[in-house]
Order: sequence, then C-alpha cells, then structure tokens
Amino acid sequence: MSFTNSIFNINSEKEFNTLSLKVFNYQYTNNVVYQEFCNHLKITPSAITTINQIPFLPIELFKTHQIKTSVFKEQQIFLSSGTTGKNQSKHYVKDLSIYEKSYQKAFQQFYGNVEDYCVIALLPSYLERKGSSLIYMVEDLIQKSNNPKSGFFLENHAKMVEILQKNIKNGHKTMLFGVSFALLDLAEKHQIDLSDVIIMETGGMKGRRKELTRTELHGIYKKSFNVAEIHSEYGMTELLSQAYSKGNGVFDTPNWMKIMIRDINDPFAILENNKTGGINVIDLANINSCSFIATQDLGKKTSKNKFEVLGRFDNSDLRGCNLLIS
Repeated sequence: MSFTNSIFNINSEKEFNTLSLKVFNYQYTNNVVYQEFCNHLKITPSAITTINQIPFLPIELFKTHQIKTSVFKEQQIFLSSGTTGKNQSKHYVKDLSIYEKSYQKAFQQFYGNVEDYCVIALLPSYLERKGSSLIYMVEDLIQKSNNPKSGFFLENHAKMVEILQKNIKNGHKTMLFGVSFALLDLAEKHQIDLSDVIIMETGGMKGRRKELTRTELHGIYKKSFNVAEIHSEYGMTELLSQAYSKGNGVFDTPNWMKIMIRDINDPFAILENNKTGGINVIDLANINSCSFIATQDLGKKTSKNKFEVLGRFDNSDLRGCNLLIS
C-alpha cells in the first residue's frame, strides 16, 4: 500500500487525522513489533477512533528491535550516536526517496528554495561515524544548493569564516548547520559578525562539553556572532521528518508531522497546550517503520503546531520503559 502521495499533500488537520488513523491500522496489521506492543496494552484498531487514542511506541525499542512495517530489504540503516552497537538505535529505511522528499519539502516550507543558499556544515562528530541521517540530509542539501562554496568543514575554521564573510559581503544567502559543541568552539575562538547568516543548531553536546541549557548556549552564540536569533532543527535517527525553530526555542512542524504531549504520570493521557510532559511524535513519513513514537524528551505545546523542548527524562531508558511498557 502506498501512502506517499497522500502524506506529502496534507493540507488540513482533518486530512492529517484521517490519514493518521489509516496509517495506524496499516502499521498495526503489518508491523509485528508495533502490533505486539498494542496487543500488550489490549488495544485493537476497532477501539481507535481519534488520534489521541493511538498508542505511541517507546523510542527505546529502536535499540532492541527491527521496527519494520511489512517485510523488506532496507536501502539504508540510520544509526544513532551510541558508543557501542548495542546502544545504538537503528532505523531501517525501506525507501530513501521518502526521507529525501520529507526533508526537501520541509526545507521548502520553512526556508524556501535550497538553491538560493550557500549551505555550510560544521558537524564534526557526525562526520566521524557512519549511518548519520543528519549527514545524509545536509550532504544532499549541499548538493542541491548547487553552490561551489557549500560544503562540510571539520577543524578548518579559518577557511569557513572566510567563506561566510565573503558571502555576507556579496549578499549571498547562507545557512550554517552546526552541532552544539562545534558552534560553541567557533564562538569562543572567533568573534565574528554573522548577522546575515542563518545559524542552524542541530543539538548534540552529548558529553563533548559541559552541558548547557539551550538558552545559555544560544545566548553565547548570539553575543559572539551578533545574531538576533538562533535557529534549531529537531530531528532524530528514529524519525524521517524534522521540526524547525526560527528562534526562542519554539519549533514548528511540517504538515505531515504532529507533536502531542503525554502526561508523565499517565502516558496514555494527552495534555492540553502549555502543559509540560513527554513528547510524542506522529511522523507520517515513517510509513515503513512506525509513525507513532514516544520520545524521551520533555516539552510542551504552545499552540496547534508549535512546541518547545524543555529537556529529557531522568534515567530515560529505564523510566520510559517502565512508563510505557509495564
């Protein structure tokens, strides 16, 4: 069954809700792990009439199970940044063109044509390992930008700064994708005016530097780079879609992705706006894995499609399993 065209042509909340219920039924029928999870909860498709009733699969299961809808030979396995194989999440991707369509359409929705940009990537930790979905996306955006100055940079800050400054001088639109600790290194070593550059922070301190809050990090970036706002990307190995923030840590989702906030004491209860809880994600681009994911992130919705990420669960692996599987 092909849902791809329907997924990327959603134009209303009603269309999203209707398709989500169809995807739930399809994945319950064809995804062994998800079906077992639902059966464990004594939930069957006949009991699900609204998206608020759909069970969300704990994201931890991507570390221990092959999350596949139907039987297929994957084109790619995306891996999380765990230090050992057993600690890494694995996303088995049946069709890379769905991932490509997802991030290309999302970029278009929030930033316009990638051909209008010079895309600079400061993502050293991701380049050092295989199977990064972020590297796959940014590498493709670099190629699609069709700009000879677009590219990845490791430690050659001087060359990168030179390109950034020339682009600013010549009025070329530029987007700098940077992992948190690498942007912090750049900020500490180079106090430069990047006020005309979109700085896209992708997260990823993960032990490289002292943990700082997003507000603290962005405050350092703003001061050092003389920018009014720091943009952010919210994505993960287990998803094929990303949300974007254009500042203040408020994220917006593309039309085929939705955030729902679960009660930390009752993970099957969905909270109203401005209430803090666990972040659940509906990502319809995950048609061949699982579209309904309970993450280990804490956050709150501020309006229909906007949300904030406030942190992570303590002892999230253990607690997440206890909350959602026990």
